[in-house]
Amino acid sequence: MDARKYALITGATSGIGLELAKLFAADNYNLVIVARDENELATTSAMLKNSNGIEVITISKDLFDTQNAFALYDEVKTKGITIDVLVNDAGQGQYGAFISNNIQRELDIIHLNIESLVILTKQFLKDMVARGEGRILNLSSIAGKVPGPLQAVYHATKAFVQSFTIAVREEIKDTGVTITALLPGATDTDFFHKAEMEESKVVQEGKLDDPAKVAKDGYDALMAGDAMVISGFKNKMQVVMSNITPDSTVAAQMHKQQAPVNDKESND
Repeated sequence: MDARKYALITGATSGIGLELAKLFAADNYNLVIVARDENELATTSAMLKNSNGIEVITISKDLFDTQNAFALYDEVKTKGITIDVLVNDAGQGQYGAFISNNIQRELDIIHLNIESLVILTKQFLKDMVARGEGRILNLSSIAGKVPGPLQAVYHATKAFVQSFTIAVREEIKDTGVTITALLPGATDTDFFHKAEMEESKVVQEGKLDDPAKVAKDGYDALMAGDAMVISGFKNKMQVVMSNITPDSTVAAQMHKQQAPVNDKESND
């Protein structure tokens, strides 16, 4: 592998993003890792450098502010770096009834999960298409395949990511560039803490997937140029069943899965 190749990964200091960074580093990619916390970026950078001897560039950007997505692209260009692989991993959710959740928090999630992802995809994709090569991995989710009561906005953002990814893939199919969607299920990351979702049944009673395994599934699909990959057999089965079940029934099932463990009504 040419050591001059660069992969840019957002949300790279924890969870699936960190595990993807490790995989790229193991394949001798130089890295541009992006997150909000400068201390976490420094720690992650040191770990990746020490393990693999690659170049790791850290950029602190808050992608809840969509102007920072434009600024991130501009900063990379100013540094004279060609991004061979873009990984849009950064994303968050908010747990709770839609009418009760804070609207600004929900709008921030839309800014991060949709708008910043679209901006980064467009900016770097134009360069890739002009060169005739490149890869993009977008973190979708099986949440994008089903309606999600108590996570209505998050599920909707992932439905957007899934549709957007497959549509753009069709547009660029003859350009030498590929775009891939990774669809994890409930995974053992800090997502649930940030979403204030730790008391939900899916966390308390379910078996969360290993982020390293999810990352490997996504990495392999990306390198194979696949359109999408659903990580994990049980998640594949859930998507298959949701495709043949009325949306209203799926929504009711998801409501029970995502309800708090002390919600007596959901057990009726």
